Amino acid sequence: MRIDVVSIFPAFFEALEVSLLGRARGAGILDIRVHDLRDSTHDRHRTVDDTPYGGGAGMVMKPEPWAEALQTIATDAEAPPGGGQHPIFIFPSPAGEVFTQATAGELAEAPHLVFGCGRYEGIDERVFDYAAELGSVRLISLGDYVLNGGEVAAMAMIEAIGRLVPGVVGNPASLVEESHEDGLLEYPSYTKPAAWRGRDVPPVLLSGNHGAIAAWRREQQIERTRARRPDLLGE
Repeated sequence: MRIDVVSIFPAFFEALEVSLLGRARGAGILDIRVHDLRDSTHDRHRTVDDTPYGGGAGMVMKPEPWAEALQTIATDAEAPPGGGQHPIFIFPSPAGEVFTQATAGELAEAPHLVFGCGRYEGIDERVFDYAAELGSVRLISLGDYVLNGGEVAAMAMIEAIGRLVPGVVGNPASLVEESHEDGLLEYPSYTKPAAWRGRDVPPVLLSGNHGAIAAWRREQQIERTRARRPDLLGE
């Protein structure tokens, strides 16, 4: 999978060099490229924003630097012999659809994702229309709150998506029983020692009875989901 990121703060994404995603990049499983939006400007101040039409507080990101950056990425993606794949352009936005585990699974099957990280009061709306001429466009929100920019949201989505790409996680079975994979929160986990500071591991986990353990874990998933996220159960 290829992932491109466009941001005015490319240093945000240095964290992608570590842990599982860093190893996946080194192994060639993930091809992650980070671009500085200011490299697509042509004035001495490297300006990427301007005042909004209609008035209002804050600044809006100008369309031309974005158009140039996205066009360069899309053109490069078409360069391989036989033609490349049209990318999916993802813009983190509080005005977008909500990101879920199902979204992560869907996007993990795409060959090329491009994340456009907005700042200030957002990106000129025409950029999304332009990007739709180069590929498909999705505005995606992490939740009902506002961040200073799209970088943190993009990082979260890249990790959630990237770990689902085959070969990134060493033990694929560990992905099956995670929170939200079956619409429920994950059951509690324990390790050695069996007794710790007056707190014991539930006896069923020490029983060796795999059927009883599976039933206990399912029960814990339902109870935890009902207590913490009843909306997932429709309650």
